[in-house]
Amino acid sequence: MRGADAPRVAVVHDWLDRYAGSERVLERILQLYPDADLFAVVDFVPDDQRAFLSGKRATTTFVQRLPFARTRFRSYLPWMPLAIEQLDLSAYDLVLSSSHAVAKGVITGPNQVHVSYVHSPMRYAWDLQHQYLRESGLDRGLVGAWVRLSLHRLRTWDVRSAHGVDAFLANSHFIAKRIRKTYRRDATVVHPPVDVSAFPLHEAKGSAFVTASRLVPYKRVDVLVRAFAAMPDRTLHVVGDGPDRGKLEASAPPNVVFHGHRDHAALVRALGEARAFLFAAEEDFGITPVEAQATGTPVVAFGRGGALETVRGLDASEPTGVFFDAQTPEAVADAVERFERHAGDFDPHAIHAHARTFRPERFDAAFREAVDDAVRTFPT
Repeated sequence: MRGADAPRVAVVHDWLDRYAGSERVLERILQLYPDADLFAVVDFVPDDQRAFLSGKRATTTFVQRLPFARTRFRSYLPWMPLAIEQLDLSAYDLVLSSSHAVAKGVITGPNQVHVSYVHSPMRYAWDLQHQYLRESGLDRGLVGAWVRLSLHRLRTWDVRSAHGVDAFLANSHFIAKRIRKTYRRDATVVHPPVDVSAFPLHEAKGSAFVTASRLVPYKRVDVLVRAFAAMPDRTLHVVGDGPDRGKLEASAPPNVVFHGHRDHAALVRALGEARAFLFAAEEDFGITPVEAQATGTPVVAFGRGGALETVRGLDASEPTGVFFDAQTPEAVADAVERFERHAGDFDPHAIHAHARTFRPERFDAAFREAVDDAVRTFPT
């Protein structure tokens, strides 16, 4: 670092096209380091949605100017390692990358400290490759062979580029294990910020169960729909939209109701009034279950991934939910039955208090401490 001068800080994000989970983390990082310069592979965030970027525009790569990049930039993934390496960050003392794909691969020198907050190593290139290829119809044929070769090359680059990171941060212990498996590096866990203040406590609960997510295959909403087909005396409300909606609705029984996309106020109301929130995905962290708990609603969740860190099971002194151990209708139905038997054990106030441990201020303090530790550990 440069003597008594304030360090120059660069923040690198994979790509910018919308405000989603990883962008919530980026938003807080930019607030913590307001003088930082922003970099990304592409920046296509509309002008009326840029508030989370603190008025900044990213310095981008050549991918920004490629044909059809605005709508098809993910198709250029094989070129992104080359693109991210072209960003010149030599003028900065501290580089903070927010990475679920290639951002951690920026090139830094011996007089710079690089801290990478990893939302996940590239799942589609590592342990979920085969699932990704099957769901995309790329597990056969010439195009599939080319994609597999591209992912092989991407994995080689991903491991090599990890050597340029001085300190890894992970959004959950689950992702820290993935980092250890993929890069053979330890990571400090800093749970992402959740705006729990936007989901106030709602003590009075209704009789219907609720799930809310984008309707895509890995969210496994199909498992919940099939589970409730076997529980006709209970009702499931599905909030959200996506490419799987038509197929799910076509196979859904009358006691499963689809509501499509809802605005924030309607989502808060749905979560707050739910008897329980159902969550069948294996997520890296999972923000929506925390938002549901902020309203005082217990969660019935698949017991793998980030849910194990955000939901307290029945063995806790103040439980906030129930786990099921397989993504099957039978396991979901069994978990719902166990939830009903223990419904009196769930205190909305305790559930709300637990959700508050993930509030943004906790993230701010933990992230700043981890970065400061890295700067002390890797002096330049």
